[in-house]
Amino acid sequence: MIAEAFIDTNVLICLYDNASPQKQEKALALLDELAQTRAGVLSAQVLDEFYCAVTQRIAPPMTAREASRRIERLLSCWRVVGVTPHMVREAARGAAEHHLDLWDAQIWATAKLSQVSIVFTQSFPSGHSLEGVKFLNPFDKDFVWRSF
Repeated sequence: MIAEAFIDTNVLICLYDNASPQKQEKALALLDELAQTRAGVLSAQVLDEFYCAVTQRIAPPMTAREASRRIERLLSCWRVVGVTPHMVREAARGAAEHHLDLWDAQIWATAKLSQVSIVFTQSFPSGHSLEGVKFLNPFDKDFVWRSF
């Protein structure tokens, strides 16, 4: 079994954003493998952000009903962790000490406190590590699937 990996919202959005077919293809391969192996981890924050993004920021936007169905599918095949007060506290510390945007710090803190050491995201430089959490950008030209 491969190690668990946390998925940031921006990777999920690429799956439905027709503006970049190459990213869509890479996102599909990554997310499909993580779903099949049950190695993917999401947070409630990611699902909330996903809903807002796919109903408002992609073209054409999803309907509220379709976005809701997509979330139901994600809930059925991914481990989803809730955001706890301790995670909020850790995110605030991370934002202050590491100069992170609060929402990125929340992703980092949730992964860290859920003991998931890999985060797939476009928000950090690929290969960057922070307190035991490694960030990988699945859309980098040097990214090799299963290299983690």
